[in-house]
Amino acid sequence: MPTLTDNAICLRRWDFSETSQTVSLLTERHGLLRGLAKGSKRSDGRFSGGFDPLTRGQITLITKAGRDLATITEWHLAEVYWAPRQHLVANRAGIYMVDLTSRMLREQDPHPEVFQALESAQRACTDRDRIGIETLIFQWRLLDACGYRPELDVDSGTGEAIDVEADVIRFSPILGGVIETSQSGDAVRVRNSTIQLLRQVAQGDFVAAASDIEGVPRANRLLAVCFRSLLGEAPEAMEWAFGDLG
Repeated sequence: MPTLTDNAICLRRWDFSETSQTVSLLTERHGLLRGLAKGSKRSDGRFSGGFDPLTRGQITLITKAGRDLATITEWHLAEVYWAPRQHLVANRAGIYMVDLTSRMLREQDPHPEVFQALESAQRACTDRDRIGIETLIFQWRLLDACGYRPELDVDSGTGEAIDVEADVIRFSPILGGVIETSQSGDAVRVRNSTIQLLRQVAQGDFVAAASDIEGVPRANRLLAVCFRSLLGEAPEAMEWAFGDLG
């Protein structure tokens, strides 16, 4: 039975008994893990700070083949992400990011880039003006890490060039990117400026992307529609963050 020690972000927790909890964790090197923390509700040193969603700490746990839950032996709280506890918009964004992470990643499938993206977003969201752009960056990085990076430069159905100068561009969430014609029934019409903003995010030019105050919400909603298409539904957390996506 291997013992693992890793940095982890607590995504969710559930009461298991009067003294114990089950938790869902995104670890840096081992991916998504679920575990049972026996006695975690007691005031002893093995679980310092307790388990709360959107906190980061160091976890030690024991995994065993064939078991859904690992056995958590230690948790040392290192950081509390305060923004979701202080601002409603940050709270909805934080819950949305956690929910997407839980739904998109498979257990024990390492994605250190997603861990780093979630960690970075939660730290930066203490600045209210950055909540939108940090949500957008996280959505893009999660899509990319899961193999669904949107195609922005050529027709996602045919691979042919598109008219990059057009004022309005069609985008297909099912095909995963821009398309030249309306051959996909799910195609939506988006502004060219929204696609340009996403290109800036893809290139890591976050300063330029953040400066488009009106474009960031539109781009966020477009990527949320991509996730809705992949998941086959709009989860409650998505509706809390964006309302009716249409």
